[in-house]
Amino acid sequence: MRRTASPVSLILLGLGTFLLVLAPLLAWYVKPRAAVNPIDIDTTAVYTGTGSVFDVDKVDTVAGQKITVTQRVRGNVADSERSGKAVWDVTTTVDTDKSLPAADPHDALEFMPGRWVTDRKTNRPAHCCREKPYFEGDAYLKFPFDVRKHAYRWWDNSLGATVTLTYSGVKKIQGYEGYRFTGTVPATRTGTRLVPGALVGRPKSSQVLAEEWYANHGIELVADQRTGRVLYAQVGPRKTLRAPGAKKDAVVLLDSRKIAFTAATQKDQVEQAKKESGQLRMVGRTLPIGAGVAGFVLAVVGAVLVVRGRSHPDTSESSPPPPTI
Repeated sequence: MRRTASPVSLILLGLGTFLLVLAPLLAWYVKPRAAVNPIDIDTTAVYTGTGSVFDVDKVDTVAGQKITVTQRVRGNVADSERSGKAVWDVTTTVDTDKSLPAADPHDALEFMPGRWVTDRKTNRPAHCCREKPYFEGDAYLKFPFDVRKHAYRWWDNSLGATVTLTYSGVKKIQGYEGYRFTGTVPATRTGTRLVPGALVGRPKSSQVLAEEWYANHGIELVADQRTGRVLYAQVGPRKTLRAPGAKKDAVVLLDSRKIAFTAATQKDQVEQAKKESGQLRMVGRTLPIGAGVAGFVLAVVGAVLVVRGRSHPDTSESSPPPPTI
């Protein structure tokens, strides 16, 4: 009797081997290429809060104003494809009820255009493609992929520098858990502005080069661990003017203890994070584990069947000749 491998056993062995090879490829090759900043992003985040705002018509600071910050992020696909980086054009407007709805974003209380260019894998600044402003740090519009439980340098556009945000535990946003990071900004001089002298307590001077100062009562960001998407953002900006060399603020331009994502923005960010995180989890964990387990089982079964084979009776050519008398 002799044994031969059946086609089924060979198929099972081959399929099992293929899945065993596929499993690490999904985890080590496919996932890193899926975890990249998109180039076709188009999203809007809205923050609201209350605080004091300088009214140019009244030439005075008015308290108890509703403040709305709108941040629009759109990917420049053409520049991204040419550079290999994620090129995002960002416009940020600050409004009160008096300036809303604005037909033109330039009519807002404050209008800040910019361009954020990052390495698609690391989220680090790329410094190309007409980036504006020049920025540094680990995070701004989002955190890097696979967020860790340690401090990150977050770019504060109003400060024009990075702020160290410390890890402060986990927090649920709309029922979805993320990593919480917090920090503050002490009063810091950020620039100068030409204003009437009377505005900053110098009535004898028609105009003075007033000092611009900025502080932040508290920054709180909650990020999705797997994707780095910001689920919740809260800031407490304070912008003031001082007379040249003065130690105290002369005019408050903007002061709010809390301006935060609206419920609608939180919901949208959480939904996007769930979707993106699920996709990364599938290619980075679910499929590799499933492929590895299935491949091992199929390979073992196939190998056993190959070893056992199918029995075949010996042919006449292979049978020993009959004894002769």
